[in-house]
Amino acid sequence: MKYNIIEEKGKIILKDIKNFEPKHIFECGQAFRWKVEEDKSYTTVAYGKVLNVKKENDDIILSNTNIEDFNNIWYNYFDLDRDYDEIKKELSKDPILDEAIKFGEGIRILNQEPFEMVISFITSANNQIPRIKRSIELMSKHYGEKIVPGEQEYYSFPTAENLSNAKPEDLKEICKVGFRGERIVQTARIIANGELDLNSIYNLTRDEGKELLMTLPGVGPKVSDCILLFAFNKDDAFPVDVWVKRVMEHFYLKEDTNVKLIGTHGARIFGNLAGFAQQYLFYYARELGIGK
Repeated sequence: MKYNIIEEKGKIILKDIKNFEPKHIFECGQAFRWKVEEDKSYTTVAYGKVLNVKKENDDIILSNTNIEDFNNIWYNYFDLDRDYDEIKKELSKDPILDEAIKFGEGIRILNQEPFEMVISFITSANNQIPRIKRSIELMSKHYGEKIVPGEQEYYSFPTAENLSNAKPEDLKEICKVGFRGERIVQTARIIANGELDLNSIYNLTRDEGKELLMTLPGVGPKVSDCILLFAFNKDDAFPVDVWVKRVMEHFYLKEDTNVKLIGTHGARIFGNLAGFAQQYLFYYARELGIGK
């Protein structure tokens, strides 16, 4: 992908970058710690760093960072070595996706921290995005580490060790995670104790990774596919939430269909690009209220 990088004090500017629309990326259901600011920029905490992202004309401005962190963290995080023009060209052969891509043309799949994705998507089960975001921020505040880039308080996502020592009732009462409290603590303990090595999943297939992740409390088919897609580069993962179910039934299947079967159909129809198709379809369905 062609763009120029300019480093200024505390900023990295990506000049004339294509396929990078902050609203599409940060509001397409893949990440829960991005907050829109009054100036329409977005701020997050990821990998223990606070980052602000703003689009100005065809440029993306990354604030509170430097070239070292850009090379070591943000280049991979924003999936900048991938040619999204080629992905969209291939997916646009499908007339439905051709329309969907017009709505979310600036989507990129973020490469996020595995443990955070495990806990975040356990928290997401039968939940709504504003509540998920609130619970994750409360968990970070009470069990993470304070980061001080400026006047506002920011907290890193808690480690497996810290969450393994949490009390489920505290997670329920303080962090508002509801019935998920026990599952979060149990999963954190399994990972903190080394009973499951998350990093091993990078070297597994999607099916192998899915089978391993589903041994964790609170991780089912949809949650495991979300983790695989957003943390482990498993581009053939096809998470099926309520919006994806509706859009697949509306355009492709023409009838009420079991969620598991929809996932199978998605993988069959879109192949190795299923994860990208899922993101475009999710954003399209939610923006238009398809099937609602």
